[in-house]
Amino acid sequence: MRKEERFRLVLDYFLTNHPVAETELKYTDPYQLVVSVILSAQCTDKRVNMITPPFFVEFPDPASLAGADPARVFELIRSCSYPNNKTKNLISMAKVLVQNYGSVLPRDVDEMQKIPGIGRKSANVLASVIYDAPALAVDTHVFRVSDRIGLTTNAKNPLQTEQQLVRHIPENLRSIAHHWLILHGRYVCIARKPKCETCGLKEFCRFFLTNQAT
Repeated sequence: MRKEERFRLVLDYFLTNHPVAETELKYTDPYQLVVSVILSAQCTDKRVNMITPPFFVEFPDPASLAGADPARVFELIRSCSYPNNKTKNLISMAKVLVQNYGSVLPRDVDEMQKIPGIGRKSANVLASVIYDAPALAVDTHVFRVSDRIGLTTNAKNPLQTEQQLVRHIPENLRSIAHHWLILHGRYVCIARKPKCETCGLKEFCRFFLTNQAT
């Protein structure tokens, strides 16, 4: 199957069956999403959503977090993975956001990456969710699912995956395509035991078709 045809079939499937797909992180403003995204690294959205409500009560905006006691931040996020590093990143993020950007998250993906705790993946998530930019974030789910389905070929890292995906996904679908792939990887195309028999993509999935033939 030609790659162009596979992309068309995959995108048509998601558009038809999952026209609405969005982040499972709970937030009410850009600052809250930045905090949640930083916390979500190597941590489940479910856990992050348990941590953030009391966190935002104490630190409702960048200014309050910029002046926070690191020990208190650590205490609030200690059930998250890598709480020491995330404590440093959260406070540094808030300081830079306040001092350099007037507490307003910049729109540009490259500019976002100048803020502590925000790498390329996180910047793409924030740009697509907050500003509806045609950015496509590649996390472990997107990296795995894209390869399994056959949307990417021999991609060695997330950047190569992103570059291959954006060649075939129209700009107007890139922001939602991230959510399609991550949710598919989270609930259907599971890492150790993908649910191929109930998957709506199996008829044009490289992994399923290859295993059927062997």
